[in-house]
Formats: sequence, structure tokens, C-alpha cells
Amino acid sequence: MMVLKGAVKKFGDFTALNGVDLEIPKGTAFGLLGSNGAGKSTILRLFSGIYKQEGGEVLIDNEPVYDNVSAKQKVFFINDETVQFGGYTLLELKNYYKQFYPDFSEEIFEKLEGIVKLPLKKKINTFSKGMKRQAIVIIGLASCAPYLLLDEAFDGLDPTMRIIVKKMVVDAMCERELTVVISSHNLKEINEMCDTAALLHQGKIVFNRQLDSFKGNIHKIQAVFADRTRTFTKEDFKDMPEILHFSNNQSIYHIIAKGDEETIRRVLAPYEPIVADMIPLSLEEIFIYELEVLGYDSKVFA
Repeated sequence: MMVLKGAVKKFGDFTALNGVDLEIPKGTAFGLLGSNGAGKSTILRLFSGIYKQEGGEVLIDNEPVYDNVSAKQKVFFINDETVQFGGYTLLELKNYYKQFYPDFSEEIFEKLEGIVKLPLKKKINTFSKGMKRQAIVIIGLASCAPYLLLDEAFDGLDPTMRIIVKKMVVDAMCERELTVVISSHNLKEINEMCDTAALLHQGKIVFNRQLDSFKGNIHKIQAVFADRTRTFTKEDFKDMPEILHFSNNQSIYHIIAKGDEETIRRVLAPYEPIVADMIPLSLEEIFIYELEVLGYDSKVFA
């Protein structure tokens, strides 16, 4: 398990993380969402031992991470930049990382390199951004580190290669219970890859949820009621578990509500709905309504 306990990280007068608590269980695909400066990359760098926290604890399998070789060998961090390795060939880069990961698998490296077909003896600085990203991903998977941290890792990949790289990561998760933590601005990407996600804002976690339960517990209802002469209000449906949004356009009512579908329909029934359609929400819509209820302006996460 990866754990932050009251983690604080500062850069001069700027507080990047302000007392963050977070647990990421083994075998999880975990997403970190948030705008630039929210603290996503800082969390990844704390877990990889690049940064040392000013307060709290950063633990991997109950070991402190910073300046701890045994903990750091369990983590492979894929940065959003690869410029520091430009002078290496892919073969040299592989051999460089192999020194630090005792379980490094040449067999996995050869298999994945055969899929992406990158040149082994060309300098990394001659690669496109997408090729650089492929190179570090296959080395990261071949390291056999149990925790893989990806910072905007799919940027720069064309659609076909994005699918191939994602499949390689998912296959590794299935084969050896790999824990993957993905930092991204892309809600669609998090939705496709992750089973749990946390949303950060100004160095704090706004919420941390399992996506399936999250999506299954919020419904968009479009309803028309038999009594067209009456204007219904949010208070008429106070028995509904929680209403995140309520509006109407003449006789058509738009309601975003938490709770199971059966309970929602039971609350609506006394008002004799002629139409009561349950419409699926996108993950983006769910986040927007949740943020509004919590008092945040959802535009800051765009």
C-alpha cells in the first residue's frame, strides 16, 4: 500500500500539499485529477522519493520513502519530461535503469520493444515525444517494480500507440498485480484506466472515490408530471437522498440526484410522472455537480 499521512510539501512560500491523507491499495489503478498546480505531480514525486515532505509521512509498504533504497526500488516513476536522458540510446537507458531494479526482466523488455519496434541504438534525443514516452514506459514495465507512477504519461502518443501502451499497462496489472497511479487532466483517460480517483485542488484532496460506485450512485432525471398547472420546487422532493441540481424548462424538470434508482422513482411516484427518464451522466458531469455542492467553482478544474 502507498500512504500519505498528513503530508505537507512546500516550495518557499508556496504550499503544494497541505496535510494530505491518501491510501492507495496494492493492485489498484488510481487516478489523480486536478488543474495545474493542484499537487498531482508533487504526490508522485513524494512517492518516488524525489521530494522530501516538510510534514507528515510518506510510506510504501509501511516504509518511509525518502532516502530509502528498498522502498524506492518498488517504484518506477515516469515523468512528463524525458530530456534528461537524451544522450542515451534505448539500450543504454535500459541498462542504466537495470542497475537500480533487481527484478528487471530482459524478457519483458524484449517482448514490449518488439511490440513498439523502437530503434535500440539511436539516441533518445532523436526520438519524437511519443517515441520517448514509449521507451520509458516499456523500461518501467520491464523493471517489474510493483508500483508504476505515470505523470501525464499518454501525452504525445498518437491514438493507435495510446491504445497499445494502455494495453501493455493493463496487461501488466492483470499479470502481476501491478499498482498504477496516473496523473492526468483527461477525465476520459482516468475513466478508462482507473477504478478509483482523487480530485485535488490547491494542495488538498476534494474527494476520493471508487468510480463505479461514484457513477452508479448519481442519476440525471428528466421528468414531466401529470399536473401541468403546478410548478414543482426542490423542496417537493425533500425525501430524495440528495439533490445536486434542480431546474425546469416549462413542464420539463431536470434533476441530478444521489441515491439508487429505486428510491428516486419511489419519491417521484406520488407526483404522477408521465415521463421519468434516467439519463447516464459522464464522469465530467458528475465531478462538476459534486464540486458545485461542495462550494467549488468547477471552472477552476477545466
